[in-house]
Amino acid sequence: MTERFDCHYCKESLFGKKYILKEDSPFCVKCYENLYSNTCEECKKPIGADCKDLSYKDRHWHETCFHCFQCKNSLVDKPFAAKEEHLICTDCYSNEYSSKCNECKKTIMPGTRKMEYKGNSWHETCFICYRCQQPIGTKSFIPKDNQNFCVPCYEKQFAMQCVQCKKAITTGGVTYREQPWHKECFVCTACKKQLSGQRFTSRDEFAYCLSCFCNLYAKKCAGCTNPISGRSLVAGAFTFCGCFVCWVATKCKTKKKSDLVQEMPN
Repeated sequence: MTERFDCHYCKESLFGKKYILKEDSPFCVKCYENLYSNTCEECKKPIGADCKDLSYKDRHWHETCFHCFQCKNSLVDKPFAAKEEHLICTDCYSNEYSSKCNECKKTIMPGTRKMEYKGNSWHETCFICYRCQQPIGTKSFIPKDNQNFCVPCYEKQFAMQCVQCKKAITTGGVTYREQPWHKECFVCTACKKQLSGQRFTSRDEFAYCLSCFCNLYAKKCAGCTNPISGRSLVAGAFTFCGCFVCWVATKCKTKKKSDLVQEMPN
């Protein structure tokens, strides 16, 4: 007795007929299509076993239904883009949706790299420094007067130069005698400590912190030998700071301070 070979679903004999194996079980073509065929997104009909099934993101099309939503040209073996669930060829997508380069005014094609800044778009090769004409790419840049400059070119053309080191001042900086300085370059002539934000004075156009200026140029008290930075007292050829008051109180108790000294401004 011959062993039966039937459709797994409808049980009709498959001898002499086309069949399809699904998980090691045979199905007649009709049952297979009813049970397992995908439905075409375009025509809503089943994609038969003898048809090519084209898929994109879990959606399926007949080969003849796989075309551009706008121009209807076939997308088989061609690049395409998706917009609001519609498939569109690159030409239609570019004309309808792609950005225009702010420099060359041509379309920036889908899949190509573009640069964006303040609502404008550029081809990567069109986004260049106004001065050196080299592509900026992902490097830092500085806009000025509707033009974009790479940082080195901007510094050469626009940034102030520090009077001390002759390099560009890109952030911060201080002004002394109408000349620009880096904060780290504006230092005491003697001890080299930064003077930015500190009290300082000058001599012969050179800046000094108060400590160094007093040590180098201020008069010394004849009593304690410390630099006199405030008010002073003069007695004959001698100049004293406040310590002279103590000296007067000890050595000359019978005389008034005003009889011995003349208080002088600094």
